[in-house]
Amino acid sequence: MTTWKHCISYSLAAWLAFSPMAATAQAGPQPRYLSPEAYPLPLDRGASGLWQSLQKLKTRASLMMVVAHPDDEDGGMLAYESRGQGADTTLLTLNRGEGGQNVMTGDYWDQLGIMRTHELLAAGSYYGVHQNWTRVADYGFSKTLDEALKNWGHDRVLYDVVRQVRISRPLVITSVFAGNVSDGHGHHQTAGVMAQEAYKLAGDPNVFPDQIAAGLKPWSPLKVYARVPFARVTKQGIFDYATGKWEPVRFKNYVTGSWIEGVPSKTLEVPEGEYNALLGRSYLAVAREGLANQKSQNDGVGIPLPAQFNSPYHLYASRVSGDTLPATEKTFFDGIDISLSGIADYAPVADRAAWRKGLEELQQIVSEATESYSAANPSRSAAALARGLEKTRSLRNEITRSSLPEAAKYNILHELSIKEDQFNEALSQSLGVMLVASVNPVGEKPRMGPFGELRGNTLTYQFATPGQPVSVNVHIANQGTQNVAIDDLSVLSDSGDWKWSAQRKPAASMDAGQADDLTVEGVVPDNEPITKPYFSRPTLEQSYYNLDNPAYLGLPTMPYPVTARLQYSFHGVQASVTGTVQTTHRINGIGPVPEPLMIAPAISVLVSPEAGVIPSNNAKLTLKVTLRSNVKGPAEGELALNLPEGWTSSPRSASFSTARDGDEKNLSFDVTPKNVKLKPYTITAIAKYAGKEYKEGFTTVTWPGLRPYPSYRPATYRATGVDLKTPAGLKVGYIMGTGEDVPASLSDAGVQVTQLSAGDLASANLSGFDAVVIGIRAYANRPDLRANNNRLLEYVNNGGTVVVEYQTNEYDHNYGPYAISVPADAEKVVDETSTATILDSADPLLNWPNKITSADFNNWVEERGHGFARTWDPKFTALTEMHDDGQDAQKGGLLYAKYGKGQYIYTSFAFFRQIPEGIPGSFRIYMNLISASRNPAWKTSLAAAK
Repeated sequence: MTTWKHCISYSLAAWLAFSPMAATAQAGPQPRYLSPEAYPLPLDRGASGLWQSLQKLKTRASLMMVVAHPDDEDGGMLAYESRGQGADTTLLTLNRGEGGQNVMTGDYWDQLGIMRTHELLAAGSYYGVHQNWTRVADYGFSKTLDEALKNWGHDRVLYDVVRQVRISRPLVITSVFAGNVSDGHGHHQTAGVMAQEAYKLAGDPNVFPDQIAAGLKPWSPLKVYARVPFARVTKQGIFDYATGKWEPVRFKNYVTGSWIEGVPSKTLEVPEGEYNALLGRSYLAVAREGLANQKSQNDGVGIPLPAQFNSPYHLYASRVSGDTLPATEKTFFDGIDISLSGIADYAPVADRAAWRKGLEELQQIVSEATESYSAANPSRSAAALARGLEKTRSLRNEITRSSLPEAAKYNILHELSIKEDQFNEALSQSLGVMLVASVNPVGEKPRMGPFGELRGNTLTYQFATPGQPVSVNVHIANQGTQNVAIDDLSVLSDSGDWKWSAQRKPAASMDAGQADDLTVEGVVPDNEPITKPYFSRPTLEQSYYNLDNPAYLGLPTMPYPVTARLQYSFHGVQASVTGTVQTTHRINGIGPVPEPLMIAPAISVLVSPEAGVIPSNNAKLTLKVTLRSNVKGPAEGELALNLPEGWTSSPRSASFSTARDGDEKNLSFDVTPKNVKLKPYTITAIAKYAGKEYKEGFTTVTWPGLRPYPSYRPATYRATGVDLKTPAGLKVGYIMGTGEDVPASLSDAGVQVTQLSAGDLASANLSGFDAVVIGIRAYANRPDLRANNNRLLEYVNNGGTVVVEYQTNEYDHNYGPYAISVPADAEKVVDETSTATILDSADPLLNWPNKITSADFNNWVEERGHGFARTWDPKFTALTEMHDDGQDAQKGGLLYAKYGKGQYIYTSFAFFRQIPEGIPGSFRIYMNLISASRNPAWKTSLAAAK
C-alpha cells in the first residue's frame, strides 16, 4: 500500500528527474483565452443567458471534471452543474484524441487532434464550461493503466493536472472514470487515477514546487468523486474489454490506497434529464446538442427524447466530513458553504466576521438582481448588477490593501475575480450591449445605407501576413431599453506590437436601440507570431508534446491574435464587452460563416505525401509540392528542392506566380536518386519570395460547420531506402475508408491507384485491376460498398484479388466468400514492438514479389492492428501470429482464401498508420498482398481470367 509520504516524495523526485521538461514548462498562471466565437449560443443570450448568469452569481460552487479524450465527458452533468446550478465548471481533458479515427475527413494523427480539440470546444460551449488540456498525446489504444503511465510518464500527466487544479482551484473534482478496468482502457483509467491523486497532492507545496515558485499557490479541493462504473458483474468478475480477461470486482481508492470490494456505491445522482423551461429542453438534451459537434469519431449523435435520466457518482474522499464519508448526498456540494459569504472562510477566524459582512452585502445585491429579473425586460436587473460589479471591485481593493495572510488574499481574490467577470457578463446581458468585430475586405469600405445589414455576406480573407495592413470594422450596439455611456473603443493584439488608429471616436453615449460602426486600421508586425498550435512533437512515437510556447500550456490553442473591446458605463459603473476579430468565409450549404482572423506566412509550402520509401533499385520518384500564397495581391518567386548528395531533380527549380490571396500552385519534380542505401533520406522544398525563404506549410483542419484551425508541418519528404520489388504496371482500385492516406503513398511507390466511386462499384469493369483494396472501416462508412459486395466476390471468382483492411463489426455479416467473424469486441494488438511470428514462411503470399520475414514488422508505429478476426472458415489460411503481453495468441491478422480463380485477403494490420509513415516492411508486405493475382506460384492472373 502506497503511503502519503511515499507518494509525495516519489512525485517530487520523479519530477526533478524531468529537469529538461521543467525548464520548458510554464508553471504559473496562464494567459486568458477569449472565446473565439463571434456570437454566444442563443441559450447564452438575452433573458436566458442572464438567468444563468444570475445562478452563477448566487454561488461560489466550483467543479472540475478530469477525462482522457474528447467525448469522454459527462456532458449532461456538466450542463446541469454549470447552467442549472451556477457552478463555475472546468473540463480538463488529458489528450486531444490524436490516436483515434476519423469518419469526417482524411486528417489523422496530430491533425486529428486539432480537429477533435475544436469539436470539444464546440461541444463545451453547450456544456457551459471552461476547457483545458494537458500535454500528453493519444498514442493509440491503451490496454492497461500501467502501459498508459509508462508511455506518458506518471508525473508528466500529474504535473499538468495538479497545475490546472492550482489554477482553477475547484471545490470539487470529479471524473467519469474510477481508475479501474471497468473504465474501458488505460487512458481512461489514468484520468480516474489523476483526479484522485491531484485531489490528494495539489495542496502540498512540496509537490512540484516550481509551480509555487512561479506564483501559483497550493490548493486542496474539498471532495473528489467518480461516476459509478458501468460494470457488468458476473460470477467470473468484471470483464476487461481492453485485455479480454476477467478481473476481480474490486476498486482502488487512490486517495487512501485502500480497496473497495464490489462496485462503488451511489453517493448521489445528478438529474441530467431535468427540464429547464428557459432553455426549452433538459440539460442532457443541451449536452447532446453539444456532443453532436464531435463528429470525427462517429459522425455525431442524436438528441434524446425527454425522459428522466440520472447520473450516479461515488464519493472517494472528502475534507468536509472528516473520517466518515456520507452514504448519500443530494449534491456535490453538500457540507460546503457555497454562499458568497463563505468566501470569508479563507481569512483567519478572527477576521472572518468583518469580511463576511461585505460579502453578505454582495449576496444581498445578487438577490435584488434576481428578484428584479424579468424575461420580458432583462434590464430591470441592470441597476443591481452595476452595484454588484462596483461592490466586487471595492472588496477586491480592500483585500489587496489588507494585512491578511498571502494565502488568504490569493484565495479570496481568486473567487472575487470570478465574480467580477460574472457581474460584468450579466450586466451586458441585461442591457443588451454587444460588440462584433470583423476585418474589412481588401479595398472595400464597410457597406452603408439600406443594404448595410447584409455586410455579413461580404467575404474576406481568413489569414493576414506579417507586414500586411489590416482594417477592422467594430460594430457596437445597445439593444436594450437603457442608455449607456461610451468610455472607450479599442482593438487589441496578443503581441502588443501592433499600431492601431481609429478614423474617429465613438459618440460619448449610446441611446437604447442605437448601433454604430467604427473602422480601426493597423499593420501586422513583421515579428507577429504565426497562428498555429503551441505544441509539437518530433515523431509519432513520442507520446507527449513539446511546448513551443510554454506560456500557453493548458489552453486549447494559442489565443487568436486580435480582439476588440468596448468599455461603457451604466449608473457610473464601468463594464466591458470584448470579441475576437472575425473574418467571413462561405461554406456551401451553410452560407457565410464568421471565423477568427489568423496570422499565416506569406507563402505556404507542402510536400505530398509526407513520407514514403525509395526502392534500392534507384527508381525515379515524383514529388508533388503544393504552394499557397497568402499575399493580398500578386506574388512571384522560385521553388527548389534540397536533395541528398548526388541526387537530381527535373526541373532543378521552378518559378511560380500567383495573382491573389489563396491562390495555389501544384508543382511536380521528378527526382532521380543515386546509390540508394537502406537508410533514411529527407528532401525539403524551399520557396523564395520577397527576399525570404519559406519551408513549411499548413493545411486547414475542419469539416463544414466546424471552426477551422491550421496544422503546420515542414515541407519535407521523409523517405527510407528499402529493398522493394513492385510488379510493373500494377493497377489497384481503392475503396476509401475513413481517415487514411494510403493511396497517395502507393502511387509514390509506383502503383497506379484509382479511387472507386459509388458508380464504379455499381457498374465499372473491375477486371482491369490487379487488386481492389477495401480501406479501413469502409463497410461502416460506405453503404454503396455493402450494396455492391457481390460484384467484388464475382471479381475475385474471375481471378482478381480483394484486400480487405481492418473493419469494425459492420463487416461481421458474411461479406466474404466464406465465414469470417470480426465482432464488436474484436481483439487489438496495440504494442507495435510485439513479436510477429510467421506461421508458414513458404507460403506463396509471403514470397512474391518480396520475401517477407519477421524483420518486416520492425519499427512499426502506434500498434500492430485493430479488428483481428476471431473465427474463420477452414478455407482461410492464417499466416501470422502476434499478441500483447498477457493476450491470447492472435492469428486473425492476415488471412487469405482462394475463391474461384482469385484470392480474398483480410488483414487487420495497421497499414493505414504504417504506410503514410514510410515504414519499409509495411510496403513490402502490402505489395505482396496487392500483387497476389500475379503471383506465379498460383499461376493465376487477370489476363488468364479474361
